[in-house]
Amino acid sequence: MTLKKQSILVAGGGSTFTPGIIMMLLDNLDTFPIRQIKFYDNDGDRQKQIADACEIILNERAPEIEFVATTDPATAFTDIDFVMAHIRVGKYAMREKDEKIPLKYGVIGQETCGPGGISYGMRSIGGVLELIDYMEEYSPDAWMLNYSNPAAIVAEATRKLRPNSRIINICDMPVGIEYRMADILGLKSRKDFVVRYYGLNHFGWWTDIRDHEGNDLMPKLKEWVHEHGYVTPEELADASEEEVEESWMHTYEKAKEVSWLDEDTLPNTYLKYYLYPQDEVAIANPDYTRANEVMDHREKQVFSECNQVVNYGSGAKTTLKADDHASYIVDLARALAYNTRERMLLIVPNNGSIVNFDPTAMVEIPCIITSNGPEPLVTGEIPRFQKGLMEQQVAVEKLVVEAWSEGSYQKLWQAITLSRTVPNARVAKQILDDLIEANASYWPELS
Repeated sequence: MTLKKQSILVAGGGSTFTPGIIMMLLDNLDTFPIRQIKFYDNDGDRQKQIADACEIILNERAPEIEFVATTDPATAFTDIDFVMAHIRVGKYAMREKDEKIPLKYGVIGQETCGPGGISYGMRSIGGVLELIDYMEEYSPDAWMLNYSNPAAIVAEATRKLRPNSRIINICDMPVGIEYRMADILGLKSRKDFVVRYYGLNHFGWWTDIRDHEGNDLMPKLKEWVHEHGYVTPEELADASEEEVEESWMHTYEKAKEVSWLDEDTLPNTYLKYYLYPQDEVAIANPDYTRANEVMDHREKQVFSECNQVVNYGSGAKTTLKADDHASYIVDLARALAYNTRERMLLIVPNNGSIVNFDPTAMVEIPCIITSNGPEPLVTGEIPRFQKGLMEQQVAVEKLVVEAWSEGSYQKLWQAITLSRTVPNARVAKQILDDLIEANASYWPELS
């Protein structure tokens, strides 16, 4: 059977993750053929550095693919099958403020969790809605595969404010952890097992992991994680081929303490920010946060590599490679395009999948992907511990979206107060007032 060739738009063409997506698309042309790739970004200069390198690589490896890089929405969104969206409103300069402002008040500053995540969410909502509106105007039958952060707040905003849009919100964090699980188990790939998982984005638990013969892999994984977290055997032996940044290694190690709270499940690493927030504040450097780490490493590395490709006029020796999250998004696009019925973790309206939980909550659960979109699998009832944590966090996410759409200072103050990372309402107000000042060019006016 001849597969239809697809037209892809990468929204956020200037992202450092864009080259990884292109490399993954090129690696999968036999099962996901492409006729056209477009880049769209509102920062043309930043995008050009990435686009020029990617165009050279595309011309060398797949010259039949038409390539366009633009800042014009009509040019970008016309004749598109998929929008792969990973925008960062305010770039890393604003992420730095998201992280450092809460730390002034003894509260963890993090990209997607707590006040920092709320601040980023208030910037992201308008940007993602704008992309949806462009897509619906110029290519109404297209799908948007969105992994712009903070995914939980963005997903709630799209559910509430664009309920009929063809958008699927995804996250690569479970994928990254599952690659580590495969290493711990001695398997070649995360695709060698099938998982059961539930929760919210960056806020979930694995409940069952089995190989394709039905063998239960959870006992071995739990034994390892309870002792070592998600640090792999190679890393433990100091024989890892790939250097892992110190902040991430701490995150993988901390998962062991998170796992002790529930002997029956395995946790998402981001739960450390909600269950041990004081520990994270204690080790944080208020003058050098994760944003600085990314700007000093990944940002410089990717742009330097792209500039080298352009200077040499060839990508033959490039070190650019497909990212873990890029493989995930290609799997999703393939499933939607060709009805492969892939099983994947997606962020979708609960609608009874977790039977004892808010039906309007955006939950992260396994789904079967068809050409009509996700078909969520039934999870059943969840325990009181996880249910209580999730109800509190869903309330935060809903209050943020209501604050954005209503211009409500009161609701945003409530949202920050309700976060488990914040000690009291007074501190929440102090952080909020500083964030309002920092985000004056990005947030709607609050009253």
